[in-house]
Amino acid sequence: MAHELMFDPDDPVLEQFRQIALSLPEAQEKVSHGRPTFFTKKVFAYFGAAEKHVTGELEQHPHAMLVLLEPMDAEVMLERPDTFVPMYLGPTGWIGVELADLETAEIRELLADSYRSTAPARLVRMVEDDPTAD
Repeated sequence: MAHELMFDPDDPVLEQFRQIALSLPEAQEKVSHGRPTFFTKKVFAYFGAAEKHVTGELEQHPHAMLVLLEPMDAEVMLERPDTFVPMYLGPTGWIGVELADLETAEIRELLADSYRSTAPARLVRMVEDDPTAD
């Protein structure tokens, strides 16, 4: 059964996010579980997420990105008020970051870090060799 779309295809925040994510070597986009998902061989980012509070309440984060960072980097990021542990993927190390107050350079850096955590080594080397990648 296909999931209902949980985003607006014409969202300008998504468009900016998409341009940054797809600028990484061989990055592609697909819709998975109703959300835009960016990947090479493995997923390196999601656009939009949900968070489940201890009360059981679900909070939607339509303008957030999910990234997979090194564990120590994720721990530091989670101290920020604009981050959260997403449903389902949080236990495997993914974190959510609200996009509203992030500069383009910071979005690019977080996406590149997540990309490095998941992409094949030859693609990671391409990002490391590109001075505009971060």
